[in-house]
Amino acid sequence: MEQFKVLMVDDDEVIAGSTAEYFNMFDVRTAYVTSFDEAVAFLEKNQVSLLLLDINLGDKSGFDLCRKIRESYDMPILFISARTSDDDVLIALNIGGDDYIKKPYTLNVLLAKVKAILGRYEKARELAQQAAERPSAAATANAKESGIVRLSETISLDVDTHKLRNGEELLSLKAMEYKMLKYLTDHAGRVVTKDELLKNVWDDEFIGEGTLAVHIRHLREKMEKDPKDPKIIKTIWGVGYIIEELYE
Repeated sequence: MEQFKVLMVDDDEVIAGSTAEYFNMFDVRTAYVTSFDEAVAFLEKNQVSLLLLDINLGDKSGFDLCRKIRESYDMPILFISARTSDDDVLIALNIGGDDYIKKPYTLNVLLAKVKAILGRYEKARELAQQAAERPSAAATANAKESGIVRLSETISLDVDTHKLRNGEELLSLKAMEYKMLKYLTDHAGRVVTKDELLKNVWDDEFIGEGTLAVHIRHLREKMEKDPKDPKIIKTIWGVGYIIEELYE
């Protein structure tokens, strides 16, 4: 798979092409597509670090594309649109967008914003990888004390291996999935706010609620009999998440 820093999705080929050309001049490898279907196909064949997404995509909506992307990807999504109503901004952010940029925009300012976001995002990924390879002293101490944290009759978290156990089956967790679940179990019995997770688990102010929701969904898919009706990690709408109690 080819790797791109940015994919721009805009039905105006002139704007999309000129923006991509400008970014490429400054070594930010960028491609562009002009439709919903082209974007889906591109993401299936290439790795993309950040998405610039217009709302109006001909006969389909950038909102719909954002929802679809959030089912499988956790890259930053920046909406770029000439639509300026507060409703559009709120919808974009609530469905998983990380920022909303209004047209017309200045290319050098947009590039600076994208570079800053990519830098923070890549740093967060490096830190997560380091955490997976070298657990912190605190995590090691907790592992020695507890070993197995039971979440239900059949599901438990093995803090020695950073894996989930479903009966005798071991399920792998990504580094950030483990950190999130361990934090929630350490604070079982109270609501953990989204801001708290973003601050204490991700330790990066850029990461948005859309990315957080993707990781919670992935955890539920591994833990819950019905991920759409979770019994272990419950959502407190508008606030955060809670594991009400550990199984004994």
